[in-house]
Amino acid sequence: MKAATANAKSPAAASGPGQALQQYLTFVLGEEVYAIGILQIKEIIEFTSLTAVPLMPACIRGVINLRGAVVPVLDLSARFGRKAAGPTRRTCIVIVEAEQEGRRQDIGVIVDAVNEVLEIASAEIEPAPQFGIRMRPDFIRGMGKVAGRFVIILDTDRVLSAGEISAIGVAGEGRTPATIDREAA
Repeated sequence: MKAATANAKSPAAASGPGQALQQYLTFVLGEEVYAIGILQIKEIIEFTSLTAVPLMPACIRGVINLRGAVVPVLDLSARFGRKAAGPTRRTCIVIVEAEQEGRRQDIGVIVDAVNEVLEIASAEIEPAPQFGIRMRPDFIRGMGKVAGRFVIILDTDRVLSAGEISAIGVAGEGRTPATIDREAA
């Protein structure tokens, strides 16, 4: 991909009066290009071996040790209900800071490849479509128009919601939250 503002050379020229530019990290999953707001990105690391954790939902591939901190790693393809691709030399883990029950938490997300950081004017972001997409519409913050194509801008707080991912894991085990409560009692 080239620049987000195809015919403009400077951010001021691209944004015009009253149009804020926002920066997004773009990455690839399968054939689609996604984006996350750059302010939520902590770092990008090479794909490394993960430590599996028993009884986790299928989309949680494991944890990594990031400078002494335990960071869960989520497979975005699996989170979106797709088959996870095996790691390649371009596979990365993007460390994202997400809101989890009122506090910030670092979560790693596996992506097929990182592209670039783009600036997208707020006027160039359309609402998420309610049909015709292969993922839940509430996972999409908007559709950024970049050089005549769309980039799917993710709502990371929803995609990475710990409560919802936990519920998926419980459902995948054939247990309900009520069953777990009874087991704990």
